[in-house]
Amino acid sequence: MKPTNLLKLVTIFSFFTAMSANAQFSAEDIERAVLPLPEELRADATVFTYDESGERVVLRAGTNHVECQPKNADGFTRCSPASASQRADFTARMTAQGLSGDELQAAVSDAEIDGLIPSPEFGSLRYRLYEEGDRIQLLWVVTLPNATSEDLGMPTGSQRDSSLAGMGLPWMMREGTPNAHLMIPINATELSNPITH
Repeated sequence: MKPTNLLKLVTIFSFFTAMSANAQFSAEDIERAVLPLPEELRADATVFTYDESGERVVLRAGTNHVECQPKNADGFTRCSPASASQRADFTARMTAQGLSGDELQAAVSDAEIDGLIPSPEFGSLRYRLYEEGDRIQLLWVVTLPNATSEDLGMPTGSQRDSSLAGMGLPWMMREGTPNAHLMIPINATELSNPITH
């Protein structure tokens, strides 16, 4: 087969793969994908998903520095900096190959050590939405690899229960590890856990 014919076949296959992924998501799904973001970032955010092989499929091309996925099977809608896309894509490919849990985390860690994917940006912000009251519904998470509460003057006492009651404050988790982060529950919005007393 001539290289030009092979290229045409690949292009056609990619087109139909993207069309199939797009067909699974309505315009409303794509609009809801950006809800975890602050209002000013929503209109220009990229929205994407992954196909069965873990390859990225763009549902809406954006022009700013954040990107979002429509609600996944786990019930979460997530957004993150575009700078984290290589890491997310690698994780999706490994997941499609059957890796999960500690095995998946080890593969991601090894890829980072080997320079195949970049380390998370210190201070980068991820956004998460969950639409049921048994979890923190609107949560922003600041990535703080290897930082400690003493370094940054952050509290570590869990605010989960207060957050479920719509009154949570920020707290640091997994301090001193590569997965250290600051949890920031967002209260008093229509997407937040309702305030209960």
